[in-house]
Amino acid sequence: MRIFESRSESTVTLRLRGRLEVNTAPYLREAMDGIDPEKEQLVLDLSELEYISAAGIRELMICQSQMGEGRMDITKISSSLMEVFELTGFNDILPVSKEDVQVPSYMGVSFKSLLERKAATKGDKVILVDRDSSWTWSQINKCAQIMAVDLSYMGIKKGTRVGLCGANSVGWIICFFALQKLGAMAVLLNFAHKPAEIARVSGLGDIEYLCYGQMTAMTDEFEYIKEVRACEDNRIMKFFSIQNPVMYLQRLGEYDIVKDYYHEPVDADMPSVMLYTSGSTGTPKGVMLSSYNLLRSADVSREAQQLTEDDRLCQAPPLFHIFGLVFGLLSFLLADAKVYLPETIHSSELIRTIEENKCTVYHAVPTMMLMLLESSDFAPEKVASVRCSMLAGAPTSPAQMEHMQEMMPGNHFMQVYGLSEIAPATITEYGDTQEHLLNTVGKPVICCELMIKDINTGRECDPGEMGEILIKGFNMMLGYYKLPYHSQPIDKEGWLHSGDLGLITEDGYLKISGRLKELIIRGGENIVPNEIADAVVKLDVVKDVKVVGVPSEFYGEEVAACIRLEEGVVFDEDEARKQLSEDLAKYKIPAYFFCYDSFPTLPSGKIDSVRLKKEAAEKAGTPE
Repeated sequence: MRIFESRSESTVTLRLRGRLEVNTAPYLREAMDGIDPEKEQLVLDLSELEYISAAGIRELMICQSQMGEGRMDITKISSSLMEVFELTGFNDILPVSKEDVQVPSYMGVSFKSLLERKAATKGDKVILVDRDSSWTWSQINKCAQIMAVDLSYMGIKKGTRVGLCGANSVGWIICFFALQKLGAMAVLLNFAHKPAEIARVSGLGDIEYLCYGQMTAMTDEFEYIKEVRACEDNRIMKFFSIQNPVMYLQRLGEYDIVKDYYHEPVDADMPSVMLYTSGSTGTPKGVMLSSYNLLRSADVSREAQQLTEDDRLCQAPPLFHIFGLVFGLLSFLLADAKVYLPETIHSSELIRTIEENKCTVYHAVPTMMLMLLESSDFAPEKVASVRCSMLAGAPTSPAQMEHMQEMMPGNHFMQVYGLSEIAPATITEYGDTQEHLLNTVGKPVICCELMIKDINTGRECDPGEMGEILIKGFNMMLGYYKLPYHSQPIDKEGWLHSGDLGLITEDGYLKISGRLKELIIRGGENIVPNEIADAVVKLDVVKDVKVVGVPSEFYGEEVAACIRLEEGVVFDEDEARKQLSEDLAKYKIPAYFFCYDSFPTLPSGKIDSVRLKKEAAEKAGTPE
């Protein structure tokens, strides 16, 4: 729940947004602490409250006790909330007034219901645009209904786990909603997967159907599918192409025949989406999420970006990734804003999409943003329409952030921290201070809690102390699919153990230090790679850096800096070490420097840390 306070003379108005229940009641109590019941009148505005539990009603009774008779009013109560007041009898006890308030349609609804409501209320609104066509809510709803019939004839039904794999496209989005209409679970897969990887995940996730679009390794559809079928651990029985969504526009005449199909309601709290972790350091894990998780997360993102119907997004991050799905597509759909789908994620195509369509928002992982700025096609005036960019998926150094700001001076950059398992967790505010933007990833979002625990003792760290980041929140995953309870990352107190290292500042902002598993232990000393990277990237000759640990017979591990140099410069290791010694202790200074023209990356745009670490070890002559 989020509370917005406003004051006028002797009246304090608290506007409640979200859910008022046991877990969120402390927010209301905290807000009440700032009110003087002897001098002020309280108005509780429930116009944006989506849900209230019996325990939430009890909290309102406590507020009434604090304020005293005649000093509190509860206003703008929707019909659905009034039912709870009437059920408990508190409609006669508390000073309530029922009003015809419309709670936002995306609160607590399934994707299926969301699409139907949007089609009914905003049917003619164009929300998706690709190189060849524009799509309205009505067209997406009708095409998804027709596709759902096709999928049901294949055997897909409520509860079926269906792989959805392909580059960003209208077909991908229509298929996503078609699966939601059926109540199936959309298992979002990396479109760079090779046949063996698709087969492996199908076994882990009990996936018997694959809906596929354009895939990096699929040069021949027949051969690709044949290879998947031949894999020993393959579970997929049937394949369905989503590469020609325009075909469904040509079939719109079928809609009236099938429009009344699939009326069975879908619970918003049931798992509707599964995202697979990369599995680069072990077995991939299926992150189960509900439409409530994802739409509430998207609403937080929508508000943070200050989106309106006039905004236009260049959708670059892949939709199989939590970043692209929530912060891009779903946030914009909630705002009824346009989403532009570039043909590729090459910098030239992204720049063209932004320039031609005057896109106001462009999100990226830092690597992709830097690649765009370094492109020969880049010019500040071509992307001048962009007013907001969220950066997530990897740390952004202060030097990199300042470079981005210099190249896109009209852009509000925002740092975001989250995981597939819970996102967002923190966001810097729109127009936050330079200090916070350069050195933190923001404050916890509404209804999300953070705690830092010492990695050795398990005690809760004080502000400024580094430890593992633990998170609780409304958007936490339901769990990993079929993973034993003792392997789940959620402890008995409900905290999700992120595996990330960080600290909370005195003013409540989060600083990320790196991954716990990437911690370099040299001769018993714990070295955080990000600290070294921040120092190395300050060197005038260095454009980008990734610090990893490589094996050492004597120390256990040594520090290696993989660097990309500014164009035309020569790297002097001795001079670099001399400069670094001014900021770093001797044991932290890299033992190795390896120069790269470009870093290996994953399809999401993140640096492929596993591959880079392996290459660094080989270059150091100490292969793992």
